This record gives sequence, structure tokens and C-alpha cells, in this order.
Amino acid sequence: MIAFFDASALIYLIEGTEPFAQRVRSQLVAVSETHADLGAAVSRLSWLECRVGPLKHGDATTLALFDAFFARPDLVWVELSRDVVELATAIRVRHGLRTPDALQAASCLQLGPEHVLLTGDASFQRVQGLNVSLLG
Repeated sequence: MIAFFDASALIYLIEGTEPFAQRVRSQLVAVSETHADLGAAVSRLSWLECRVGPLKHGDATTLALFDAFFARPDLVWVELSRDVVELATAIRVRHGLRTPDALQAASCLQLGPEHVLLTGDASFQRVQGLNVSLLG
């Protein structure tokens, strides 16, 4: 089982804003109780979105926390390949998600239907076949 982090979930977790950080930690604990081998995955879009705020505000401490997470050797990267973009296009048309959300949903689906998308955005629940863990 792989937990795919939407940027919102990762921002909540790394920046530690409560009650959101606790919700992410609770979801990770709940998933890992049934899947001891829980892995983590992100897309390049999550990487971009997570680094914008700290760079914009000159927050080197938070940027270092994100960079440490993204440097994890066990982290699975889902690249924004042609297949991901084609699937995201179909998701955007069928479900009306914004382009970044459609790319995130498609990235998670590339991992397989059994993996879980951690997010704070309920719009992902509209995507058929996407295993969504809503942090709310």
C-alpha cells in the first residue's frame, strides 16, 4: 500500500498547522495499522506546490523540512508522463476537477487502485476508482 500525498496533505503534515497536521498523522496511523509496509508517493506537482510558499516567504527552515521529505530514498515519485497527462485530461473532462487536481488524481491512479490519496480536498471523491482518504 502506498499513500500518495496531495500537496495539501503534505503541507499540513510538514508545516504542522493544527488541527490539520494531526489529521494527516491520524490517517497515516490508521492506514499503517492495516498495511504495515505503507510507502509514500508524490508527484512533481506536489514538489512544486510545497516549495512555493517557503520560497516566496524566505522561510529556509520550512523549505529544509520539505526538501528533507522529498529526499527520502524510499519515496516513490510519479512523473508527469504522457500517460498521466492523458488520464488527467479524461478526469478533468469527466469529473470537472481543476487541472492540478486532475494531475494529482491521475498520478495516484498510475500507482494502482489499491493505493490511497491523502488530501484535504473533497473534490477528489468525484473520481471513480480513486481511493481517497479525506483529511477532514
